[in-house]
Amino acid sequence: MELVIGLLIIAIGAFCQSSCYVPINKIKSWSWESYWIVQGVFAWLVLPFLGALLAVPEGHSLGELLTAGSSFNIWMTMLFGVLWGVGGLTFGLSMRYLGVALGQSIALGTCAGLGTVMGPVLLNIFFPENDPLSQLTIAVILGVIVTLAGIAIIGVAGSMKARSLSPEEQKAAVKDFNFPKGLAIALLAGFMSGCFNVGLEFGKDINFGELTDPMYSTLPATFLVTLGGFVTNAVYCFYQNSRNNTWGDYANGSVWLNNVFFCLLAGALWYSQFFGLALGKGFLTESPTLMTLSFCILMALNVVFSNVWGIILKEWKGCSGKTIAVLVAGIIVLVISCFLPQLV
Repeated sequence: MELVIGLLIIAIGAFCQSSCYVPINKIKSWSWESYWIVQGVFAWLVLPFLGALLAVPEGHSLGELLTAGSSFNIWMTMLFGVLWGVGGLTFGLSMRYLGVALGQSIALGTCAGLGTVMGPVLLNIFFPENDPLSQLTIAVILGVIVTLAGIAIIGVAGSMKARSLSPEEQKAAVKDFNFPKGLAIALLAGFMSGCFNVGLEFGKDINFGELTDPMYSTLPATFLVTLGGFVTNAVYCFYQNSRNNTWGDYANGSVWLNNVFFCLLAGALWYSQFFGLALGKGFLTESPTLMTLSFCILMALNVVFSNVWGIILKEWKGCSGKTIAVLVAGIIVLVISCFLPQLV
């Protein structure tokens, strides 16, 4: 029963993340770089910091944890957060050219597979004595393969969509639709976004051990990863503010309250995925396979729900029944991928 509860919590977080781009559509009169960094303040700084405090037992402090822990692991966690930040930037562009459904599907699918595998592989380079490669069991590899198969099927549906719609219909569904360009960006976004899980692997022991509730134990590492990602995004967004002369966005009082509110909502929905991941893993401790695959499961469910939103937002409007059938088949495979490894 606990495994089901853990997966359900992760699913709720995935649903929230897949919904985070809906509030962004309510933002008025701000350039992309302005609203992106403001929602990032909430998504990557404020909320992760508050989440990390949950892992700090009474009588201790977060500063104590970060200064007493392994400086190597802390800096590596932040470094992979910086690299993940590149994925975050290109992730937004992938949806610009492919739409919410297809953009998230390809980017998150790549992220799911590479993120799961890269963590143990890189840890093995630095800490071979801990045998991190033992995490990559047959069941885990099977889960990754099935997940990637589901993503590939959805990618086929996207290709069918690109071929079947006229340029006018493509623009009606996604304003800047460009499948070749979007595909390349989405693959890059997925590769760099996989660094998030690598950062979590390096930071998984950054907590107070038995004093920390298992449900909150990965939240300090999550904060360090998102902190690194915030640095990457801030540098780029502030550069774009200067280049495009959009600094005035932040002083536009007529829309400030509206925009900050929806940035906060978008940031909270985005952070929910990793808060849910931390809580969900607290119920998966009896299954090493699901613990290792939890990040992959989260990304797979993100893809499922992003495609649900894609259908709601009519991004697949005008596609043939065959294309929709392929899309639904991919979604079903992804759902199966969440449970299949536990049955092996």
